[in-house]
Amino acid sequence: MQAQLDHLVIAAASLDEGVAWCEATLGVAPGPGGTHPLMGTHNRLLNVASDTFPAAYLEIIAIEPGRKPSRPKTRRWFDLDDSALQAALRQRGPRLIHFVARVPDAHAATHALAHEEHAHIDRGHLVAASRDTPAGRLEWQITLRDDGQRLFYGALPTLIQWGPVHPTDAMPKSGLAMRALRATHPRAPALSAALAAIGMGGMPVDAGPPNLVAVLDTPRGPVTLESQGL
Repeated sequence: MQAQLDHLVIAAASLDEGVAWCEATLGVAPGPGGTHPLMGTHNRLLNVASDTFPAAYLEIIAIEPGRKPSRPKTRRWFDLDDSALQAALRQRGPRLIHFVARVPDAHAATHALAHEEHAHIDRGHLVAASRDTPAGRLEWQITLRDDGQRLFYGALPTLIQWGPVHPTDAMPKSGLAMRALRATHPRAPALSAALAAIGMGGMPVDAGPPNLVAVLDTPRGPVTLESQGL
């Protein structure tokens, strides 16, 4: 089993706020994205691939106004229906809240999390989705929990398995590049065990207050994004 960073998740109270944050913080405008009828969300995307983090991108995501998830009683992914998270986004602005890890076999990865001796984690069930793009049809399977929770304050990734086409195949270079990804958490050994179960044991995890940290090279120099317990 081997997992790699697929994309960072930046949540915003509105997509317009997320775009403005990106331009002010990273010095570049995000590229186009799409809508997610299943979840009632929409996004904008940026290529942040590097030698250390190949095929990685950054997603700015928000609830789409007037949209509800297409399945009844479905809570949106990434805790986006959580009132405390939404209040923090309104008060403090867009924030790194989570990341998604790419795996070659999502069924095996979810099984490993559920049954690994030190993990026993329900990452959720696999949902198949697709979206047509100018570069071809995107097809993927992604783990979703019925309660929408991220787990470990966003430091345990949602899992995704892509079909033959990956979003970065058609993304131009943005001038951004992933440099590092790390986390702190009060239950650092448990988080480390869960990451190891999916083949991501090389991600640094230290004991401390919940925090997910990503460092990117940008036109303005290195920029550090932190979740700070959100």
